[in-house]
Amino acid sequence: MNAGDTAWVLVSAALVMLMTPGLAFFYGGMVRAKSVLNMLMMSFISLAVVTVLWVLYGYSLAFGNDLGGGLLGGLDFTGLKGTVGGLFGTAPADPNAPWVDGHQIPHLVFLVFQLMFAIITAALISGAIADRAKFWAWTIFIAVWATIVYFPVAHWVFNFDGATGTDFVGGWIANKLGALDFAGGTAVHINAGAAALALVLVLGKRKGWPREPMRPHNLPFVLLGAGLLWFGWYGFNAGSALSAGDLAGVAFVTTTAATAAAVLGWLIVEQIRDGKPTTLGAASGAVAGLVAITPAAGFVSPLGALAIGLIAGAVCALSVSLKYKLGYDDSLDVVGVHLVGGLIGTVAIGFFATTSVNPAGKEGLFYGGGLGLLGKQVIAAAAVMAYSFVLTLIIAFIIQKTIGFRVSAEAEATGIDEAEHAESGYEFSSLRGGGVTGKTADANAQKVSANAGKEG
Repeated sequence: MNAGDTAWVLVSAALVMLMTPGLAFFYGGMVRAKSVLNMLMMSFISLAVVTVLWVLYGYSLAFGNDLGGGLLGGLDFTGLKGTVGGLFGTAPADPNAPWVDGHQIPHLVFLVFQLMFAIITAALISGAIADRAKFWAWTIFIAVWATIVYFPVAHWVFNFDGATGTDFVGGWIANKLGALDFAGGTAVHINAGAAALALVLVLGKRKGWPREPMRPHNLPFVLLGAGLLWFGWYGFNAGSALSAGDLAGVAFVTTTAATAAAVLGWLIVEQIRDGKPTTLGAASGAVAGLVAITPAAGFVSPLGALAIGLIAGAVCALSVSLKYKLGYDDSLDVVGVHLVGGLIGTVAIGFFATTSVNPAGKEGLFYGGGLGLLGKQVIAAAAVMAYSFVLTLIIAFIIQKTIGFRVSAEAEATGIDEAEHAESGYEFSSLRGGGVTGKTADANAQKVSANAGKEG
């Protein structure tokens, strides 16, 4: 066991865990005042549900010995049996696997690091259906979705042959196809973005959208959340090196470069299109850059990262308006940022990857590698997108037709926080010395939301 690597991956796991509360603030600030608590809770419940499933069987389905075809892990690690005292990467069968001799870490450290990826992937989807989903229906959805969609896809992408057992076989994308995904462009962002698109098609549009303005009620929350996401993302990307060495440093630098470039790309589009750069645009651009560099962080140079970030920031800024043209109500632009950004980053590896950065990678088109790697990246992205979209559509449809997924029209109009949680994010009565309740409080909430939107 390498103590330094172990410490780094443990810290990285904690950083990735922080991303889920950061996401809660990012999404929470973007909704109206009457929906902020529900939005926060949709992220926090993912921490609880996915963790329990991961311990019971999720880790085993993702990283157990393949059952056949590289599609799903077995039940080798149910209840996390056999993981205490073991090392991750003890018998690497693939010379291109992301670990090397002398850099083994405890099995438990690796599995808890991967747990944090599973948690935030489910939470990411919630932004697409803000303001209109029943809390317990959402809770059931993420439990089923994680089981049927995320755990298998994580097996495809992250489970390398021989990593968790001498004779263990991993997933088809990582081993048979040979596509590159350093930290989760396919398994996390394309997966969550495709699921978000399917979910909004089942739940339908918010009441009054797009006629009524539904602007962010708290832009400082949005910037706080974006800052926490950026900070935590260093664990997400640099931690995926699974060692405290040069590759972690590369991923740290490329993550920073791409994110900064994406902020500029998004703001330039806003300036040209709308005449003003916005704080919401800066925060959204940062997230778009983080999303796009995730699969490429350990395979591209800093200059390649700048190019990927700039492209992602500009293209995602343009993509978020597609929902108005195509008529799907993606409340907080999960499709426009995570699906589009994930596709950009995954496919960009086929152009910008270079073995001068990571000998375990491959040469992209711009470095003389031909079209081979690019084709593999496209296949991986398309496979995950199609699988996630179709399975999510089925899961959401069943929930909608059985227990109901969407809140009542009255609850949506008066406020989902009160209807689902019997709470409100802000005590409006205290603003006037008491006595302001019911419809008056709701009206005040609408005013706060409208004023925040104007300021934004």
